Amino acid sequence: MKKRKPQTRTDGHIRIISGKFKGRKLPVKDVEGLRPTTDRVKETVFNWLMADTRDANVLDCFAGSGSLGLESLSRFANTATFIELDKTAAAQIKQNIQTLALDNAQVVHTSALDYLSKNEQNRTFDIIYLDPPFRKDLLSPCCELLESAGWLHDESLIYVEFEKEAQPSLPANWQLLKEKKAGQVVCMLFRRDHQ
Repeated sequence: MKKRKPQTRTDGHIRIISGKFKGRKLPVKDVEGLRPTTDRVKETVFNWLMADTRDANVLDCFAGSGSLGLESLSRFANTATFIELDKTAAAQIKQNIQTLALDNAQVVHTSALDYLSKNEQNRTFDIIYLDPPFRKDLLSPCCELLESAGWLHDESLIYVEFEKEAQPSLPANWQLLKEKKAGQVVCMLFRRDHQ
């Protein structure tokens, strides 16, 4: 019987689905716990956001590969801010931003909770992506901070992705617009309503 070689982890790539960088493949470092959003899920998300991405200011928390924020920029978002704690992943997003010659993107190397806990410039975002590492209970505290620190305006859209068995508590004034289950993953899109 042939012995199987132990699998070595290798770097991968993300593909931009549509917009000005359509079809571009960008490298992604193999980082523990990093799960780039699959093309199938990404297609669903951007079908949901089709009318909203152009000219939007986007916040990609737990950016990982930067896939959602880069796709937004390809589809003519105004700006994108990427929050990523892992140094290697953050450096790769910066590299991909340079490769695409983007001047409207910023990478912040910190934890999403730290970043969201203070909003000194009173910034608001039109679209927020929340796709935290699974089984770390990060989603609910991030949602609370988005509200309490004033990151949202009355029409902000919030995309959340979490594992099927999790039941995050989400703010009562977030109205569910879309929902999809894909394998072990639940994807939801909310709009923040006036309180």
